[in-house]
Amino acid sequence: MSRRTLHDIAHARAGDKGDSSILFVAPFDESDFGLLRGVVTSGALAAHFQIRDVEGITVRSLDALSALSIVIPHRLDGGVTRSATADPHGKTLSGHLLALPLRST
Repeated sequence: MSRRTLHDIAHARAGDKGDSSILFVAPFDESDFGLLRGVVTSGALAAHFQIRDVEGITVRSLDALSALSIVIPHRLDGGVTRSATADPHGKTLSGHLLALPLRST
């Protein structure tokens, strides 16, 4: 049996502000919003993105949109145009976000 990920139930968009990554994730089907909220937590994101500062990650529920807004500060290594890393763009991070495993329910 293959492992299910957020990619199976949701789509994501990304942006950036300085060196913070701003992600938006929403399920394809509103009935999966509860599952999304249960899976996309600060702790799960910190582990998935290998971030030590769990408290710095903000996950806000946008109930009217059945979506989540995520802010990961200092993730873009100084900002997209100033980073020495290969590809710190938020678009890459939204793709990685969708690889987050869904837990069994």
